Amino acid sequence: MRFLLSIFFRANRLIVLIQQKLTTKQFVIFSAILIGLTAGLAAVFLKLLVHWLLGGIEVISSNKQWIIAAFPIIGISLCVIFIHYINGNKLGKGLANIIYAIAKKSSILPKDQTYSHIISSGLTVGFGGSSGLESPIVTTGSAIGSNFGKTYKLTYKERTLLLACGAAAGIAGAFNTPIAGVLFALEVLLVEANISAFIPILIASASGALCSKVILKEDLLLQFKLQEPFNYYNVPFYILLGCLAGVVSFYYSKTFMATENYFKKFETNKVLKVLVGGIGLYVLILLVPPLFGEGYKSIKLLSNLNTDSVFSNSILFNGQVSKPVIYLLLLVVILLKPIATGFTLGSGGNGGNFAPSLFVGAFTGFLFSSIITDLGFKLPISNFTIVAMAGVLSGIFHAPLTGIFIIAEVTGGYELIIPLMIVSALSYAVSKYFMPLNIDMLKLSKKEKIIVTNTDSYLLSNIEVSKLVEYDFSQIPVNIKLRKLVELISTSKRNIFPVVNKDGHLKGLITIDDIREIMFKQELYDVITVKELMHEPTCIITEKDDITSAMKRFDESHLWNIPVVFNGKFEGFISKSSILEKYREVLINTSLE
Repeated sequence: MRFLLSIFFRANRLIVLIQQKLTTKQFVIFSAILIGLTAGLAAVFLKLLVHWLLGGIEVISSNKQWIIAAFPIIGISLCVIFIHYINGNKLGKGLANIIYAIAKKSSILPKDQTYSHIISSGLTVGFGGSSGLESPIVTTGSAIGSNFGKTYKLTYKERTLLLACGAAAGIAGAFNTPIAGVLFALEVLLVEANISAFIPILIASASGALCSKVILKEDLLLQFKLQEPFNYYNVPFYILLGCLAGVVSFYYSKTFMATENYFKKFETNKVLKVLVGGIGLYVLILLVPPLFGEGYKSIKLLSNLNTDSVFSNSILFNGQVSKPVIYLLLLVVILLKPIATGFTLGSGGNGGNFAPSLFVGAFTGFLFSSIITDLGFKLPISNFTIVAMAGVLSGIFHAPLTGIFIIAEVTGGYELIIPLMIVSALSYAVSKYFMPLNIDMLKLSKKEKIIVTNTDSYLLSNIEVSKLVEYDFSQIPVNIKLRKLVELISTSKRNIFPVVNKDGHLKGLITIDDIREIMFKQELYDVITVKELMHEPTCIITEKDDITSAMKRFDESHLWNIPVVFNGKFEGFISKSSILEKYREVLINTSLE
């Protein structure tokens, strides 16, 4: 232990010396290399850990499905124990966790996330949980980049860039796909970026892919060899597949979210939550074996047209099965996969939807092309199986470029680039039509009130309404006379005055214009009351309003100042100028130029 600490401190001292010698841009590129290698090694380690655990299960179970199906509940239980007793319930799951950190926490992720996702997802997926490793890998890489930037006191924009470098390296390391890693970081995590951001991410992604290339064997990676070239006569069927993939993506997203939300009712009883999810998952895997684990083995079998092996362990049948039954089973897998993933993650496991989206895509493409072929149109089933993976991934994550290039790279070339573009673009368009935000963005927009639909809205979402309230306004009691009002106005620097009762509730507003004509008529000082002079506010801002609704109120009312009422009591005013000034500040701080 002392030896490791000594190495760490020496490495840290060396990096500090290098930082002093390099310019900021040079140090960011240097950092991108280190982060890329570290995140790539983390991805490789997680892949090897899961492979080792699954190998042990294969030996212990002796290929008996009733034993295999029991292991996911063990993995989920161990994951929950780790998160609850060791991690202190601090584990932020999913891409939403990263995007929230970028938008609301200055791109700072907790240090424990540099390792906690590897342990928790390794236990979940390594014991057969029906989810993927890519989201935990991305979070791990992002945490590595974020904490590196924090350790060496880099700015927000530089820290955000290194966070994206870690995410790109994680994806590249998981699939040996450097271009897809870059596009994922730019398409999913960064709202906007220019060439200065592109270069460090590219370097980090290449470094992560290098780790995968050197260490991982081919059987641990999702790789395919094309069996047939692209034939442009099949374009109409690729168009149909793209539309179908969009519908399937929408079904997957809605079903997964509904299943995951179901487990919120068990939030106070973690044991019951694990039991419900684990038993449900046991039944699903017992009946439908492909739902076990990431599912990459089943994807490879389908791409090689080996359907019998995909369902060989099911207790529903023994031996060879007719085509109609196979097609029915394929459809059942497509329909049940989001439920199985929802059970896994909702009951307490850790993982993501990346691998499940590829899995569902492969089964969708295989089923579609097989049926069309049986109708008399000869289609390359293997190609359609592979291309549909990109389609469903694009539809679920709203990331068509990532979908296109991850499949292009795992197939070792760009022979299928045209059908990949057609299917991914159409799937994205159809899915986005039915569901404007993807799963992670929808969670953020509902729970955390973060807006992610465009750059301006995204920047505005960084502004908290409560921090814009101005408090230096003289509050006027509702029962006083004009004389006292004039005295209070004479000592105030404001030209608008809130009228409140003894409980602090806002009753009305008075402006200088309201009393200009009578404020010098002393004979009225003891006759007219504030209640006669005030007018009701045309609109107010409450604790339920976010920055978007506040801006809408300014647009509709044409006011420059709007009163703020929290829990029924007057707090202060928000001015349009304070919002514009804060927006300008956020714009400068978040610029990646």
